[in-house]
Amino acid sequence: MLKWHRRLAWLGFAALLLWGGSGLLHSWLTLFGVQPAVFAPPQRVLSLSAAQPFRDILTKAGIQKAVAVKVVVGEADNLLQVTEEQGKPRRYFDLKTGVELPNHDKAYAAFLARHYMNLPYENIASVQWIDQFSSDYHPVNRLLPVYRVTFDRADGLNTLVYTETASLAGVSNHTKDWVQTGFQWFHTWGWMPKSAETPRVILMAVLVGALVLMSLTGLSMLILIRRKVRAAGAKGWHRIAGYVLVLPVFMFSFSGFYHLIQHGWPSDTSYLSMGKPMDISRLQFPVNSEWVALTENLTVSGVSLVANESGNTFYRLALPVPKGQVPIGDSAIRNARFDGVQPTGPALYVDAADGKVWPEGDRELAYQLAAYHTGLPREAIQNATLVTRFGPDYDFRNKRLPVWKFEYAQPLNASVFIDTATGVMADKALNSAKPETWSFSMLHKWNFMFPLGREIQNIAMAVFVILSIVLMAGFGLRSKFR
Repeated sequence: MLKWHRRLAWLGFAALLLWGGSGLLHSWLTLFGVQPAVFAPPQRVLSLSAAQPFRDILTKAGIQKAVAVKVVVGEADNLLQVTEEQGKPRRYFDLKTGVELPNHDKAYAAFLARHYMNLPYENIASVQWIDQFSSDYHPVNRLLPVYRVTFDRADGLNTLVYTETASLAGVSNHTKDWVQTGFQWFHTWGWMPKSAETPRVILMAVLVGALVLMSLTGLSMLILIRRKVRAAGAKGWHRIAGYVLVLPVFMFSFSGFYHLIQHGWPSDTSYLSMGKPMDISRLQFPVNSEWVALTENLTVSGVSLVANESGNTFYRLALPVPKGQVPIGDSAIRNARFDGVQPTGPALYVDAADGKVWPEGDRELAYQLAAYHTGLPREAIQNATLVTRFGPDYDFRNKRLPVWKFEYAQPLNASVFIDTATGVMADKALNSAKPETWSFSMLHKWNFMFPLGREIQNIAMAVFVILSIVLMAGFGLRSKFR
């Protein structure tokens, strides 16, 4: 053990310095990186009593089928948003006149960017359409397509906006871009070309693997070698530090190695899939003329159309989050974004054909949407739960809550996550990837410290990394020289 520990010293020192140091950049990004000023998407009490019938608006525009139709909060008034196909810009219509607002998806993205950053009058330099993952918008993200809205400011403030759910996919500025680039260069070796993916993974595996072996051999020596008197100088301090730091070093290195083997060759595939196309001719119920009676004693914050497995279409009336549950302030918003706070309330379903309230509601619709997206019968589902907070299987990058989680055995062997608001399959988690997901969440990101708060979690990780670099790597290498 001692021989191998000494032989691997240089590789272990390089790995700990490289990935420990660059890991500190991630803690900095989480703690001090630019954050949105507002957590929730724009909300306004909705009334459709003065609106044109949805079917009339869409038929006049030549739209016979759509995968998503919803009312969104525009800058001046509420608008009808229509997604005809996944991956294409969305169309917008004035609810009162039925007139289409041409090329309004960019304008809506700019409005959302100003809303989330609380900069209602800030000039915008550019609005860029992004429909593919790249080094600037990494495959680790979930949402496509998005808009990059860049403000006309010296600090380079920019946001990534996903218009279908009015979500903020990311926010950055020059400082965060530089730190993020440094993290990608040193932590994931993003500077290497795609043609060199295999050499990149092999080289990283050798270095990280050496650190795993060093931590294991060091742990074995702590257990097997007993000293009556503490060694002098760096060697003594190195051994004392080992009792406290060897386990964190092993957790970081092992989970990093596991993650590298599982995801070393990143996939550009997104599991996000839009819902079943809706037949506009089925919209028989005049929801606009019956709005007052339908919503008596209700406050409605959102309206969307969604189709079930049989093609029946429903108006989904979203109710707002109760007062006092919306986070306010930088720290609260940061924690809510990463930990997951439900940004919308419950929902009421009304049949678009006859106006009757659909009593089965959210759960039954989720089952039917799961069958549509997977092609598997209901009997294949092992378990179904409502997810209201982010976690290892379904994290904050999805930007959708609440969702329904359905667990499947063979032949799918995966969990799928269904958003009933627009019938979307938000994500899919393969069972084969779940052990690594748990390892990365708990051993690498230390999410077991979640109850203590994200700030304490990141500070604790940073302290352990710094101590490991100084006392383990630094003193250990000095001892080797002596």
